[in-house]
Amino acid sequence: MGAMFTRDGIKALHAWTHERLDLLLEQAGKLSPGLFERELPGFGHPSVRSQLVHIFSGELNWVRALQKAPEVTLNPADYPDVRAVRSLKQQVEAQSVAYLDGLSDAEYETVVAARPAYWTTPPRSPAFILHHVVTHAFHHKGQVVAMFRLLGYPIGDTDLQREE
Repeated sequence: MGAMFTRDGIKALHAWTHERLDLLLEQAGKLSPGLFERELPGFGHPSVRSQLVHIFSGELNWVRALQKAPEVTLNPADYPDVRAVRSLKQQVEAQSVAYLDGLSDAEYETVVAARPAYWTTPPRSPAFILHHVVTHAFHHKGQVVAMFRLLGYPIGDTDLQREE
């Protein structure tokens, strides 16, 4: 069987995902601070801010796990406004791209031999994990879009394939 996920394909998908997350951050910038952090019932991460921080925390920690680095806990309260969350996003995105760029083709598709104790899922390849990062982001992006609607601020299309 050939490569499941090409490096260029995953990098493009990762970049497109972050472009769509930029759309959420742009819309979040239009919310009052109270709405940005307002908790809504029925969500595991109950505010727009906490959902966004969770998306970037997930990416950060999955990539750190691939590098055998310790998990970092991010507290949404440490990101008081959209500017701070946007900065976190940019840092996480850059770190992920740098990690991907530093892998050989063989490392990219090779299942990791060891994983941190906090990683309870089966060992996977960096390619698989970066694909997971993208699907995780889209899962929570959908929740953020629903939150905007519940807050009275429905937003436009944020899908990959969307009207320009």
